[in-house]
Amino acid sequence: MKKSTLGLLVGAALVMGGGWYYTHQGAEPAATAAAGGQAKPGAGGPQGPTTVNVVTPQRQDVAVVLQANGTVTPISTVDLHPQTTSTITKVHIREGQYVKAGELMFSLDERSARANLDKAQAQVARDQASLGDLERQYKRGQELLSKNFIAQGAVDTLKSQVESARALLQADVAAARSVAVDASYNTIRAPMSGRVGAIGVYPGSLVQLSTSLTSITQLDPINVSFTLPESALGGLLEAQRAGAVAVKAALAGAADEVAGQLSFIDNTVDPIAGVIRVKAQFANAQTKLWPGQYVNTKLTVQTLKDATVIPQNAIINNSRGLFVYTVAADHTAQTANIKRLYSFGANVAVSGLNGDEQVIVEGKQNLRPGGKVKVATPGKQKGGSA
Repeated sequence: MKKSTLGLLVGAALVMGGGWYYTHQGAEPAATAAAGGQAKPGAGGPQGPTTVNVVTPQRQDVAVVLQANGTVTPISTVDLHPQTTSTITKVHIREGQYVKAGELMFSLDERSARANLDKAQAQVARDQASLGDLERQYKRGQELLSKNFIAQGAVDTLKSQVESARALLQADVAAARSVAVDASYNTIRAPMSGRVGAIGVYPGSLVQLSTSLTSITQLDPINVSFTLPESALGGLLEAQRAGAVAVKAALAGAADEVAGQLSFIDNTVDPIAGVIRVKAQFANAQTKLWPGQYVNTKLTVQTLKDATVIPQNAIINNSRGLFVYTVAADHTAQTANIKRLYSFGANVAVSGLNGDEQVIVEGKQNLRPGGKVKVATPGKQKGGSA
């Protein structure tokens, strides 16, 4: 009984103490709010405006540039082989030498071919002599026929012999030309201008049809092959229809660029990689580009006239799409939906803005549409460098 009585006394004391605290302390915040006073910091009152940095969009022409890694490839390269079996008598060129089209490069043993050509030419001379004799006999026969000294059949026989000799002469002339062509294979000349590669034969070497003598590679002009995403095909074709498309190429790590023009767009898109193969042609008199090198290429397919440019870090991307925060006249944050046209460096050309907005670039992490904002620095700060 003593324990239950003690518990009742303690409970009554706690109830009386809580009532006294509420009467003297708990009513103070309510009274303060009723009097229009501000709540103390940390007491759940409204937050102040968010400090932000802003820029105004720039208006400028923006070149749409496509970049890709390419490989230098020659327009043409020729692997020289002999067209007859013979031996090399003289090599007229050096490895790495530049040759012009038609320049003598190799001489082969031509003694047998020369003898065959002389024989064919002698046969032609013999046929010419035989034809001349028969033509004279036919002419005399016609004179005798006019005087009725011989029969018409004898004259017809002479005419047939003349025509046969003339056909035989034409056949032997054609055979002589064929032998002359065979003889020409003993002198090998450059089929085009270019640089000579490694030479694998020497005077005295026996060469056959399968023997590789050397190669010639055209270096000026020269091509650069590269691929572009299929999404760029439309703009690429439109730029090509409008005129020459300028292309610049530079070796990796090099500051100098070589200027050229787009020369080829493949007729199909690679369905697996989703790319289109293209080529550009460059003047290469200084041989800055060499076959097999890797280069960085850039080509301008379009220029966006008077485009609206803002920093890329101002753009927010979420489930609603792309948008930016702008500062309204009442110093609240408002959203503006935009479309990305072309990104370059730290900037981006967009549509959806008038160009006179104050676009928030810093401090937008905690913003909500309609939230109060405060510009960190007075005045308008230009953003988006050229």
